[in-house]
Formats: sequence, structure tokens, C-alpha cells
Amino acid sequence: MSQPENTSNRAEEEGGTTLSKKAAKKEAIKQEKLKRQQEAAAAAAALAAASIEADPLSENYGEVALPDLQSKAVSGRKWTEVGLVNESLKDKTVLVRGRIQTTRPVGKNIGFLVLREKGFTLQCVLTVADNLVSRQTVKFATSLSKESHVDIEGIVSVPDAPIKGATQQVELQVRKIYGISRALPTLPINIDDAARSEVDIEKALQGGEQLVRVNQDTRLNFRVLDLRTPANQGIFRIQCQVENIFRQFLLSEGFVGIHTPKLIAGSSEGGASVFRLDYKGRPACLAQSPQLHKQMAICGDLGRVFEIGPVFRAEDSFTHRHLCEFTGLDAEMEIKEHYSEVMDVVDRLFVAMFDSLNENCKKELEAIGKQYPFEPLKYLRKTLRLTFEEGVQMLKEAGVEVDPLGDLNTEVERKLGKLVLEKYDTEFYILHRYPLAVRPFYTMPAYDNPAYSNSFDVFIRGEEIISGAQRVHVPELLSTRAEGLGIDLKSIETYIDAFRYGAPPHGGFGVGLERVVMLFCALNNIRKTSLFPRDPQRITP
Repeated sequence: MSQPENTSNRAEEEGGTTLSKKAAKKEAIKQEKLKRQQEAAAAAAALAAASIEADPLSENYGEVALPDLQSKAVSGRKWTEVGLVNESLKDKTVLVRGRIQTTRPVGKNIGFLVLREKGFTLQCVLTVADNLVSRQTVKFATSLSKESHVDIEGIVSVPDAPIKGATQQVELQVRKIYGISRALPTLPINIDDAARSEVDIEKALQGGEQLVRVNQDTRLNFRVLDLRTPANQGIFRIQCQVENIFRQFLLSEGFVGIHTPKLIAGSSEGGASVFRLDYKGRPACLAQSPQLHKQMAICGDLGRVFEIGPVFRAEDSFTHRHLCEFTGLDAEMEIKEHYSEVMDVVDRLFVAMFDSLNENCKKELEAIGKQYPFEPLKYLRKTLRLTFEEGVQMLKEAGVEVDPLGDLNTEVERKLGKLVLEKYDTEFYILHRYPLAVRPFYTMPAYDNPAYSNSFDVFIRGEEIISGAQRVHVPELLSTRAEGLGIDLKSIETYIDAFRYGAPPHGGFGVGLERVVMLFCALNNIRKTSLFPRDPQRITP
């Protein structure tokens, strides 16, 4: 005889799932609670709708409907950038768009907003007035979450007292405000916290107050928010200028911009720090530099070439100045007699670059300095040049022993930078004629001593930013050098062959864009100058 079902411990089966009475009761309570919340929300929405309907000025505020944001029509309205709203527009009506940086209601009749766009901020005031601004308008505006995008129309006024909380020294008397895109009420990081300097944090600690410190990993995890700080706005605008000056200067010197492949058959620099991949069943690498192909462009009679593009290094360097992907600024040129011709270009290029940044990026440098205080870079009108042997001698006299035919490590480079600053009053200099053993296979040996080479490095604030040299253009010597460093000649066969067809003496250099900005602004980590850094531990966001 079959045993009867024990219904005392079972509820009805729903959707194939059998629930206990206890679970069913819990689920019923949950659904009832959800129902009450939905009813309350609906009631609130109805009340808000009724309030808007009852407000004769309801057309002057509110959320913009999605269809109106889908390129529905061209209205002919003109927006004014926040940074251009100034005293010259007094008493004029302007339309601006930006992010809500702060909101502050003052009772029911007055509200303040600070609007931000591209690093500029504008104080906006809402004051209840008949037929102009309603209480509902003030309530809507001051209830907007920080970082929301809005359109604001208003009249520019000039207050008697200076405005401390905004860059623009005018106010906007708000008449209309519309929500374009609402940000979450609670953000992963607060922009004010992310913009705070270490100096301010330490001062607060000394006064017994603890301020939020946003660490680097958190910043990079939420990089989109972190980029909105004034310092980051300055950093990446300066980075753009460095790239632009590099391009314009070299164009003025007769260089031709080129684009070389980033997928190559073999290592471009030698060594193991390459990203290897499968290329249609054949082994390939991501280019460690455009070195081989920019030299081939010289063999193709382009004379002088430059490239701005991505560079990939697979080295496991967990340092403040290394990345697995960075932006390379590369140049290559024919030389007539001496590799000093290449150093001459570097000299003129960077002095012109520093002059331009100091003159044309004052606002950006000031914004960076507020969060990351630094002293302006010291450099000479004619860049100092020292031989490697002279540098080693300076270190030796200071009690630092180094291998005269070895490379300089980071610590020794910084020490030499301090010695150079003390003796020559410059933080930008060239060290040349390096030992051949520490240079790539395509570096030309020195004519008078094969232990040295026709190569150079350039330093800012004691750290290397540029590596350059005269290249080997004799195919037999090039093959010997490559084999000696363990490079498979078959993988660079077309490169070596380029020199068999007649090649002029030439040289060039490579610069890391992120490193230039980092050191010019005396920042402590290259991840601050990389938009979305890629290092051995990070490949997102």
C-alpha cells in the first residue's frame, strides 16, 4: 500500500519547484513588501506628475525624454562652453551643458549648483520668482545626483564678491534645467576624494581629521570617474600637446610621418620580453618598437621619418615607470658624418617642447600642481651632453662605484641626475657613447673602441626617457651582431636584406610618451599618465 503524501510539510508545487511552508510564507511576505513598495513608488510618481501639472512652469525643468536624445531633430540652439562663460556675457542668456559637481538647497526657495565641463566650473543659482522659477524647479535641480549631465539655460550675472568654489567668476541665474543623463546616487569613488592631494590629507591627519584617500588600484578600477579630476584633465591635455609638438616640430624639420606594422615575424629588440602569438599558423610577435621598419623606411629613401604609435613589452617589470603597452614617439634620419646630428634634433625638439608646455599649458600645469605639487623642470637653452665615461667618473668621485662597461640601474641614474643638477643646474641632459654590450644588436660600435657605441640616452629628473643611436647599416656586421645576441636571422631576413640594396648611414631615437609627461610633471607613477594602463597585472578596464 502506498504511503500517503505528508502535506503538513509541503506547499503547492509551482513551476516544478516544491517549497516548504516556511519558505512559501517568506516568499509571500517578500512579494507583499515588493507590492507595497511599487504602490508607494507609483503614488509618489503620480504625486510628482500632479505637482508638475499643477506647476505652470513645468516646461522649464525635468528629464529629457529618450526620443529627444536619439537625434530626433536639429533645433538650432547654441550651447556655450562653461570655460567661455565670463564677464563679457553679463546680462546675456546662455545655454550650457555639463556635469553636476555639487548641489546645495537653501530652504525651499533658493538652490545652488556647480556645473563642470572640461575642467571648468560655473556656479548656478536658482531663486524662486513669479513666472521665472518655481519651488518645484528648485527641488528638481537640487535633487539631481552628482555627476549627472544637465542642460541649463540662464542669465549671466557678475557677483560683487569673488567666487571661491568655481573657476568662472560669474554666476548663472537659472531659468531652465533639464536632465540629460542621471548618474547613480552613490558612486564607487567620489570625485572630490579622488581630486584631493596628499598634502591636504596629511594636514587633516595632523589636525585630527581623517579624509578619504583613494588608492591607485581603486582609481584605475574606476578610471572613467578618476579621469574627471582637474589634475587628470590637465595630465591628458598636456600629453596631447607633447604628441602634437613632437609631430609639428619634426614636420618642420623635414621628417615624414609613417605607420609601421605592429604584427611582426620576429623580435624587434631581441631578448625575451615579447608578446608571442599565432599568426595563421606561424609564430609572430607584437612589435617592441617600430625600429626595424623605420630603418627600412630610411632604406626606402624617405630620408627622415617619425611615428607615434603603440609599443608592446612583455617584461614583468613591476616598477613605477614600466608598462606592457605604451605610446612610442620614434624618429629615424639619415646622418651625414656623425651621430651627434641626431642628438642635435633631440636637443632642439625637447627645448622647444618644454618652452611650449610652460607657455601654453599654464592652466593644466596649475591643475596638476594643486593635487601633485612639483617644481618646474630645469633645463638649459643648449642641452648638456656628457659621455658615459664622464658620467662614470662623476659617480666615482661621489663615491659610487659602477661597472665602466655595464649599464646604469635606476638608483645610479638618479644619483647621477642629482650630481648633474648640482654641477650644471639642469635636470635634462644627454649621456652618450654607451658600452656596446648594453645596447641592441643594431647599434653602431664606436670607431675607436669596439667596447663602446655611437649611442645615447636622455634623462629628465634623473630618469631615462630616450634611447637613441647610430644604426648598423652594413648587412654583414648587422648579421653578426644579431647572431651574437641569439636572434634568429630568418625572422629578420627581410630587414637585413634591406641593407643589401644600398643604405645610407642613419640613426634615430625612441621616446615613451607617458614617461615624458610623468617626468616633466614630476609624477611618481607612469600609470598616472597612461589613460588605461596595461601592466603585468592589469588588462582592464
